[in-house]
Amino acid sequence: MPGLDKIVVITKKSALEELIERFNTRDQARFYIEHMGGSFEWYESAHQAYVNAVATLRKAMPREVRSHWIERSFLPTFTFGPNDLIVTLGPDGLVVNTAKYLQEQPLLAFNPDPERIDGVLSAFPLDGSASTLLAALSFQILIRPITMAQATLNDGRSILAVNDLFIGQKTHVSARYVLSHAQREETQSSSGIIVSTGAGSTGWYRSILAGAVGVVRSVLNDASIDRARSRYQFDPESERLIFNVREPFVSRTTTADVVHGEITPETPLVLTSQMPRNGVIFSDGVEEDYLPFNSGSIANIGIAQRKLMLISGLPQSQPTPEHLVERR
Repeated sequence: MPGLDKIVVITKKSALEELIERFNTRDQARFYIEHMGGSFEWYESAHQAYVNAVATLRKAMPREVRSHWIERSFLPTFTFGPNDLIVTLGPDGLVVNTAKYLQEQPLLAFNPDPERIDGVLSAFPLDGSASTLLAALSFQILIRPITMAQATLNDGRSILAVNDLFIGQKTHVSARYVLSHAQREETQSSSGIIVSTGAGSTGWYRSILAGAVGVVRSVLNDASIDRARSRYQFDPESERLIFNVREPFVSRTTTADVVHGEITPETPLVLTSQMPRNGVIFSDGVEEDYLPFNSGSIANIGIAQRKLMLISGLPQSQPTPEHLVERR
C-alpha cells in the first residue's frame, strides 16, 4: 500500500473577504452592512475565528511531510496526486465542493468554528489536529465511503454530486422532459427534479418532504400524515438515491404519476430533454458548474462508481486490519 506523501489543504474566503471584494474596501463594506441594519462585528468576529483556525492548522502541520494550501476557487484547475491527504478547513459545503475533484483520496475535514458551523461532515475539531494529521498519514483512521450521484449525458459528459443533483431550467421556469424509471415512462412539465444522496437527505430532500407533507395535511385536514415528515434520512453509504419531481403540472400532454422514487444500480433514472434552451444539470447547489441539458440530450442518473472517502474518526483501540480502509 503506497504511503501518503503530501497534504493538500483547501481553504475558503471568509464572508468578510467576499464583502470586501464586492465593495472594494473594508470601510465601504461596513457602511453597506450597517446602513442595511446588519452587524458588521459579526463578519469581523467570524473572519478572525477563521484566521485563527488557519494559523492553528498551519502550526499543526508535520514538518517532515510536504504541504500545499489552495483556496476553494482553484479547485477546478488543481491536480491532486494519488497519494495526497486532502484536508478541508471550513463548513460542510467545502467538503462537498472538494469531493467532486478527487479520485478517492482520503479527505480529513476540520471544523474551524464550532460556534457557527454545525459540521455534519466537518466533524474534526482543531484541538489535537497535529495528532489527527499524523494518524491520517499513517492510516490509523476510520473511513466512510460516502455514496455520490452521477449524471451522464449521451455525449459522454458527466457531473458528480455529494448531496444532490438538480435537473431543470436555468431560469427555474417549467422544464419539459421525458422521465423513464423502473419500466415506467411519462412526459412531464415541472419546476425540476431533485436527486438526493444519503449525505444530502438531511437537506433539500428533507425540505421537499416537509413541504409536501404540509400541503397534503392542510388539504386533507389529516394530521396522521405528519409521520411522513420524519422519514427523510437514509444511510450516506447506502447504494441508493431518491428522486423527487418538484411541482409537476398535469395537462393534455403531461402527466404526474412518477414523481418520487428510488434509484439503485438496477433502476437508474433516465431523462430525455425537451427544452430547446436553458436546460441544466448542476450539483450541490453550484449553479455556475453545470451540464447543458437541452433538446437532444439524454441523461442517465445513477450511483457514481467513485466514493467520497471521508475520514470519520480514529479507532478507539489498537488498529487491526478490520478497523482500517486501505487504498490500493
